[in-house]
Amino acid sequence: MPDIDGQDILNLLQDLIVKAKKAGAEAADAVAVAGASLSHTRRLGKTEKLERSETQDLGLRVLIGKQQAMVSSSDRAPAALDELVERAVAMARAIPEDPFCGLADPGEITRDWPALDIFDPGEPSAEILIERARAAEEAALAVTGITNSEGADAGWGRSRAALVASNGFAGSYAGSSHGVSTSVIAGSGTGMERDYDFASAVYASDLRNPEEIGREAGERAVKRLGARKMPTSKVPVVFDPRISRSFLSHLLGPISGPSITRGTSFLKDKLGEKIFPDAITITEDPHKQRGLRSRPFDGEGIANRRRALIDKGVLTTWLLDLRSARQLKMASTGHAARGTASPPSPAATNVWIEPGSQTPEELYADIKSGFYVTELMGMGVNGVTGDYSRGAAGFWIENGAIAFPVSEMTVAGNLKDMFARMVAANDLEFRTGADAPTLRIDDLTVAGA
Repeated sequence: MPDIDGQDILNLLQDLIVKAKKAGAEAADAVAVAGASLSHTRRLGKTEKLERSETQDLGLRVLIGKQQAMVSSSDRAPAALDELVERAVAMARAIPEDPFCGLADPGEITRDWPALDIFDPGEPSAEILIERARAAEEAALAVTGITNSEGADAGWGRSRAALVASNGFAGSYAGSSHGVSTSVIAGSGTGMERDYDFASAVYASDLRNPEEIGREAGERAVKRLGARKMPTSKVPVVFDPRISRSFLSHLLGPISGPSITRGTSFLKDKLGEKIFPDAITITEDPHKQRGLRSRPFDGEGIANRRRALIDKGVLTTWLLDLRSARQLKMASTGHAARGTASPPSPAATNVWIEPGSQTPEELYADIKSGFYVTELMGMGVNGVTGDYSRGAAGFWIENGAIAFPVSEMTVAGNLKDMFARMVAANDLEFRTGADAPTLRIDDLTVAGA
């Protein structure tokens, strides 16, 4: 994989900017992304996939007045880059104006950023990935009651990115990831149930033990055997950490700049207002050491930083790139993200709901009848109205304890009300880059039989 941490790639992008300006662009920026990955999939002891891939792409955005165009290519030959520049400038001259497009002013860009320790220089061999997947699947199959396997996966990847712009910004960074997962089936016939477990980490040394992942997947599947439906009722619902983090996406989308500028968010008039209880704080930290989604600067060369998106229940900010910030007559919040083929758009990185003080068991100890959700299905969430309705499975709570498995259920409510009643347990773990502890929300409608 090309070394895009070095000066060579920055020089390449700088030359591309110079060519674009000579061809008629008034401003321009260029992005390069390179990556390598290795993945292995096995099922019932047999290899189904063992693949290695390498990619490299670059993108050029040119601006002529308030017209902009972006083109990308995987070919870095001089002739191909000349053609890339010509095509980008021609496209920019032909498209309608966008009054809000444009690069950051030189005074807005960052010129200093932290080291984040998000790159593991070691590359695992195929044999190491094969062993990780084998250990996970065999541990899952060894659990009494497991009858089949959907397979186990182990993967590794690294990527490096660079951004250069005509406003003076130039920077690059690299990241890596390791992952293991397995999914297995318990029971037989119409009584079969499946479940899974997974782990991911920046460094191989931080990856959970594959045997532990396999045992957890197997035990979860067996516990779901004998699931039943429950009648429609309004009860407290407790969300397992594996799926409670989905509430972060239901928040981040509606507070993203484009949703606000279009008026298509149920939170469009809630900035500075309390939308969660006092005990709920939601933190974002793009500079988290060894964070799975950490990045030292945003996709427009603007500084990013740790902040409380929700501070003691209060919504403190929108997620803004330069374009949406200009529409709202605000400043960018450093949330721009981008690829090589499209202009920047807002995205959050390393977000979590801060843990509460109660254990999960204490959180539902007073529930006489309720639903502990371990799986959500479907996409029944309306970001415009906040209406929420999703298929669910998990366990029924009786007299403060997990009683029996349930499936083919639906959980419904409205996110405004759900956010306002949210209570967090103390079991937060950082597993994906968007994480939450066990969450409880009272008075939700659940429907089954």
